[in-house]
Amino acid sequence: MPFELPELLYSFDALEPVIDAKTMEIHHDKHHAAYVAKLNDAVAKHPELGSKSVEELLKDLNNIPEDIRTAVKNHGGGHANHSLFWEIMTPKNRKPSTVLSEAINKTFGSLDKLMELITVNGMGQFGSGWSWLVVSGDKLKAYATANQDSPLMNGDIPILGVDVWEHAYYLKYQNKRDEYLKAWWNVVNWDEVAKRFEEAA
Repeated sequence: MPFELPELLYSFDALEPVIDAKTMEIHHDKHHAAYVAKLNDAVAKHPELGSKSVEELLKDLNNIPEDIRTAVKNHGGGHANHSLFWEIMTPKNRKPSTVLSEAINKTFGSLDKLMELITVNGMGQFGSGWSWLVVSGDKLKAYATANQDSPLMNGDIPILGVDVWEHAYYLKYQNKRDEYLKAWWNVVNWDEVAKRFEEAA
């Protein structure tokens, strides 16, 4: 079954003023849609892969046929990363659950320190990429990846990720990635992050 572009759970303007409606529309309907289309084109060349989820493809990238491996890495990563990104944002921002908060405090010292680290990682990512909070084994880790590389390729489970490609913020913030990252924390869906954490743990 072909991969599909997921519908947003909120309107394009729901995250304003943090993320403007036009950026959301272009980001979802153009950029993410293109990743899905190109992933489908690649996988169609190898029907035996048709039953696999995008997560399964990325976790087993070394066993993907060589002629489509780069396409699966780039476009499959783009599809998986963005699918998570839409779901971990909300206009109804709240603080993390107790279970997630305890894990964050144990690993990073405090929520503020985690937010600072993810922001620093995002600022330090040269060019395009993502800044992540992942479950790695039985631990939380924070790191950045380039382009559309997914933590799934490292054997980790992403539970929070912020897109630092320019198309995610340029219409509103231009070259001020730091302002975008600072504002972005106001739309994080901590309920969804906690859910993903508990499922991964």
